[in-house]
Order: sequence, then structure tokens, then C-alpha cells
Amino acid sequence: MPKIKRISPRPFRLPLKGALRWGKASELAALEHVLLEVELSDGAVGRAEIPPRPTIYGETLGTVLAALKYLSPQLLGLEVEDTEAIQNILDNFPNNLTAKAGLDIALWEAWAHSEGQGLWQVFEPHHPRVRVSYILGIADEAQMLADARAVYQAGVRVLKVKVGRDLQGDLARIAALKEHFPDVELYADANETLSPAEAEMYLRKWAEAGLLYVEEPLPVAEVLARKGLRKAAILPLIADDSAFTLRDLWRELQLETFDILNLKPARTGYTQSLEMLALNRSEGKKAMVGSQALSSFGAYHSALMAFQEGVSEPCELAFHLKAEGGFCNFPALREGWLYWEDLTQCRFDPDAFELYELSQR
Repeated sequence: MPKIKRISPRPFRLPLKGALRWGKASELAALEHVLLEVELSDGAVGRAEIPPRPTIYGETLGTVLAALKYLSPQLLGLEVEDTEAIQNILDNFPNNLTAKAGLDIALWEAWAHSEGQGLWQVFEPHHPRVRVSYILGIADEAQMLADARAVYQAGVRVLKVKVGRDLQGDLARIAALKEHFPDVELYADANETLSPAEAEMYLRKWAEAGLLYVEEPLPVAEVLARKGLRKAAILPLIADDSAFTLRDLWRELQLETFDILNLKPARTGYTQSLEMLALNRSEGKKAMVGSQALSSFGAYHSALMAFQEGVSEPCELAFHLKAEGGFCNFPALREGWLYWEDLTQCRFDPDAFELYELSQR
């Protein structure tokens, strides 16, 4: 059985066409991520994209590299199919979510290649196509409309709007989007910005404006308020920050705080993502897949999970349209849909990646 021979992080920087702003003060101006490569003793190589998010997970490029340096000696020499030993090592290293998720995804891909398969051949699709959404950050109306127009022309028909800083501004932006793109569906992400006292009023206004649902309107710590808001049934609630891990999801399911799970393989890897999907499905909840603002390569890895059983809602698989370039031929969308037959054509481009790789000297 092939063993883990090499674990190599390769930081890169991919410019964005414009900054993404969300929450109370967060902003992303470029993708400064890590391409992780795992090589097995038989020469098979697996890759994954790791997206540090300091204001969300407390991970930076430096902490990701340090985490990989810490974990690598424990993983090297293990058989790639010894999943119990590998997961024990990852589980015994708390936090560091995207670093561990990247390792898990890269190991899945290395194993698939060792078996003579592409990663897409390992994950049989449950449905032939997936609706795709795009994240619109907080911006003035002109910038927002320009961003929306660009992705609309690229085939996007569902938009996720960042809200919560200013109700009247939110409503004006939503109305403008409705006017300019009448066939586009909209939902919101408040990134925990509301207080319990104002949440119901905000949600009623957003529901009247025609939004489908809203993600994390309240701070995660406001457990009882979140439970009450879900019981009020004003808009379906999406769990994201409150369900980072399988343990988090189990808690939220018991508390009945959400309707739709936003599953992000870039923070949970494939092993835990599949477990979360199964649990979520068993409890009758819906799910979507989030791409965690990834390049086209990371979007490909996330998209494989979007075709699994239990994923029914629009999935955030179009953020790469905001990037200046990329190193994976992510397929074009067809009237708002991503088709499995197109996704299977995705390939990593090593020459293109070198254009964005950062020196580690």
C-alpha cells in the first residue's frame, strides 16, 4: 500500500478584480493562499487549495505553514489508506481548520491518482447539475451592479448579497439588483452583524424585498436568540459560522437553529464534509456548498461535494470569476447551472500556477 512520502506547501497570490467586503470590517483584496501537494511512495500526487482567513478562523499564511510543518512528521510514512490513523492525527490538533482540510483533500486526490483515477471518478454524482451562486460583497451601488453584470454575463443566476451594516442601504442595493436583473434569485449573508433586538425587523424587511433566505444574521453566541429567530419562520436561516465542524453541526441540529447548512469543504475536508452531509440529511435539513472565496482550482474541489446527495440549494462556486487569472480550467456555466459532465474536464495547470507562486526564501 502506498505511503505518504512528501508534503509540500506552495504559497501563491492571485489578484482580484476588486475587493470583497463583508461583516463589520472584513476585506479581501487578493487570494493569498497555499497550494498543498502530497506525494505518495508510488509517485501519485494530490493537491488542494488552503485559504487562510484571519478574521474568520484565526489562520494566516504563517500559521498554515507552521501547522503543516507540525503535522507533516506525524503523517509521513503512514499508508494513505490508514484513514483512522490520519484522522486521529488531525483530530488531535485543534482548530487550524483550513490547514487540516487541505491535507485531507490532497490525500483523497493522491489516493485517487494512486488508484489510476481522477478525483471526480471517486465521487459519483447524485444529480447531473447544480445551481451556482456568486458572492456580492458590500460596495456602493455602481460597483455592485458592475460586479453583478460581469457574473451574469458569465452565466450566474443566483446572487448572495452581503448585508447587515445598513438596513436602508441593503434594501436599496437589493431593489437595484431586482430592477437590473429581474430573473436573478437573491439571498443574503449578514455575517453575525445583527442584534437580537433588531433581527426580526431586518428579516421581515429582507423577506418583503424578495430574498430567498439569510445566512447567520445573529452572533453565534446568541444561541437562544438564534433558536427563537428560526422558530419565527420569517426567512429560512443558513448555518455557516455556527457549524464549522461536525461537532458544531450536531449541537445546532439539537438546538434547531437553522434550515440550510452551508458546507465548506475548504474548512472541513472531504472526510468530515461527507459525515456532515450524512448527518444533516438524516435530520431532514437542506444543504449548499460554499467555496470559501477560492480560485478556480479550489472551486473544482468544492464543486465535487456539491453533486453529493443532500445538496439541494445554490452553491457558491463562482467566486473565481472575481480573480485575475487562475490555474484550472473551471467550466463555463450554462444559464445558471454547472453540469457534472463539464466539471469532469477540470485539470490543474502547473505552468499557469507558476505565474502566481510566491518565493518562500
